[in-house]
Amino acid sequence: MRKTFLILAFCVLFPAQIFGQSSWMNSRVTDSKDLVAVFFTSESKGFIAGDNGYLGITNDGGKTWQKQAINTREDISEIYFRNDDNGYLVAGTDFFSTRDGGKSWQKVVIFNQTEFRGTTPEFLSIRFADKKLGFVIGSVLKKFRNEKTNKDEMIVVDSFVMRTNDGGETWSRVIVPTKAELYHLDFANNSRGWIVGGGGVILTTQDSGLNWQLQKSGTTKDLYNVDFRDERDGYIVGEEGVILRTENGGSFWDTVKTNFSNTFLRVDFADDKNGWIVGFDGTILRSSDKGKTWVKQDSGTKDNIYGLYMSKKYGLAVGAKGLILKYLK
Repeated sequence: MRKTFLILAFCVLFPAQIFGQSSWMNSRVTDSKDLVAVFFTSESKGFIAGDNGYLGITNDGGKTWQKQAINTREDISEIYFRNDDNGYLVAGTDFFSTRDGGKSWQKVVIFNQTEFRGTTPEFLSIRFADKKLGFVIGSVLKKFRNEKTNKDEMIVVDSFVMRTNDGGETWSRVIVPTKAELYHLDFANNSRGWIVGGGGVILTTQDSGLNWQLQKSGTTKDLYNVDFRDERDGYIVGEEGVILRTENGGSFWDTVKTNFSNTFLRVDFADDKNGWIVGFDGTILRSSDKGKTWVKQDSGTKDNIYGLYMSKKYGLAVGAKGLILKYLK
């Protein structure tokens, strides 16, 4: 009787720790290298992608995955669907779209190379604010000769933002007030959006992306991912354990202090209170209080986790060496 009481008391006092020990199921896709992107269009249908143009699809909620052929050897950095049929993926200098739910993918040229003479745009993230308004971001690269290694290397020379207001039929470049590499963007609605990037850069727009302004992040660390629940509540994660949180649309970003110093790559909230963060060395954090505090969950791996997709009913994370982690409720 006393033993049962102690176990129950421990579960009441430390529910997050108990929950964290058994909430992720570990598996691998053996024909893939690193997986960095994941997106689900329904509870059963989803996509994973990563190095060397690897693209996989599931129709059974992630129980099995089938490799899809796509015409690129570039590393795929992000997949995004604006509805069940219309989706996009970006991979280095390649941009693809689908209009049949991912059965087939077409390479699309969205910029005039003559505008970037001597440089190369690289795509890193894509989002649509509604069925017409969309953005793709990244950086502009330039080749230089490294005298120490005697090899050609690419360096970032400018930011890269492209905008469409016709559902992706045409795109135009938007100039932003930074030259930093831009890693990720999110929109709360068709007017308010945010972009995060290198050196602590946060950009925001209030006019559907026609103009962008810098926000003060309070850090010079690279920021890799942003997630907004609405116009006010947002979250950002980045290099060396950076977690930022706002309740006023980014007018002020509060640094959330934790005991975790690993680099974080993705943050995703399934609802207004419950969110997850993933990153290096198999790190998974969970918050149940709108990001005010975070507890570590047991991922069962030390491999880096690069991608995350969470909803109220299901979730998936992906990472190095074909790693797939399925969230068990």
